[in-house]
Amino acid sequence: MTRPPAPDSRVIVGRVAGLYGVRGWVKVHSETRPREEILNFRPWQVMLGGEWKVIPLAEGRPHGKGIVARLQGYEDRNRAGELIGAEIAVERQQLPPTQAGEYYWSDLEGLKVVTLDGTELGQVDYLLETGANDVLVVKGERERLLPYIRSVVREVDLDAGVIRVDWDPAD
Repeated sequence: MTRPPAPDSRVIVGRVAGLYGVRGWVKVHSETRPREEILNFRPWQVMLGGEWKVIPLAEGRPHGKGIVARLQGYEDRNRAGELIGAEIAVERQQLPPTQAGEYYWSDLEGLKVVTLDGTELGQVDYLLETGANDVLVVKGERERLLPYIRSVVREVDLDAGVIRVDWDPAD
């Protein structure tokens, strides 16, 4: 195994969701779009025992509406069971570059959210995919769900760590 990169260079792309068969295969919940894109990133970094470990992907394929994969060193069901629930990450530099005005969810998580008049609403905890549009889950004095649409999200300033929104703080 090789040494994992610095923590800020990692992006979560999925997690191990369960076992598949008896030969070490696991079900993978992919956060990539399209879903099977996760199979093109190698090596995977897997969070095991509180630390990131680089574990090469031996093989993988789409299966129904999901992904199944086998990681090197995990050739049987019992050993693969150690992976259940583990997050899967890749180095940021492995991801394709974004276009102007596009962001990876991981870029937005942790940013401060303020209204156009400067009222701080909190920080982006995570994002949800609803089908109609993505939603920022903002945690401050209370939790708010803000649609990630142009009429609401007016500016994303990664350098300043701020998202400016057109939102009534009372909502």
